[in-house]
Amino acid sequence: MLQFNKKKVLFSVISFFFVVLLISIIFGKGVIEGRQPTLYSFSIINFAGYLFFLMLPVEILIPYYLSIGYSGVVLIILALITAMIAQMLDYSVGFSVSEPFIHDVIGKWRYQRAEKIINKYGSVAIFFFNFLPISSPIIVLAAGFLRVDFKKVLFYSFIGLLAKYSLIVILFRFIF
Repeated sequence: MLQFNKKKVLFSVISFFFVVLLISIIFGKGVIEGRQPTLYSFSIINFAGYLFFLMLPVEILIPYYLSIGYSGVVLIILALITAMIAQMLDYSVGFSVSEPFIHDVIGKWRYQRAEKIINKYGSVAIFFFNFLPISSPIIVLAAGFLRVDFKKVLFYSFIGLLAKYSLIVILFRFIF
């Protein structure tokens, strides 16, 4: 028989409505007024996408904002700053809460998978989870819970994100 964790379902519903509200507020007003999205909207959505409980595919923002004329360098800098701030929060949450709480929020299976990957691959996993469009906030949350060195997590997250966003900008410029 299929059982639902009421807390997890409620948290997921609230997170979903938060994302919809956030996107509606940020983009909706501009669309109604006929304005293009701003760097402020890019920053807010990118930040939200790197919070462990939202997990938005924010990589798609870079090509979209490049297509409407924003500088690749500026987008990379903003993406790095906002992602790193969010990941510092993810690490801090992982560092300061209990394992059952994490299981309730992201699911026991996801957490255990991230924990297994960190234990097996360490810093390389942190780099690749940030470089690839994989859920890097979950790996950073698990790193916090496992007490992986904070500076090491930030360093490998930064390098992975820098490589990812630079590659996206280069590919976009090459193709278009």
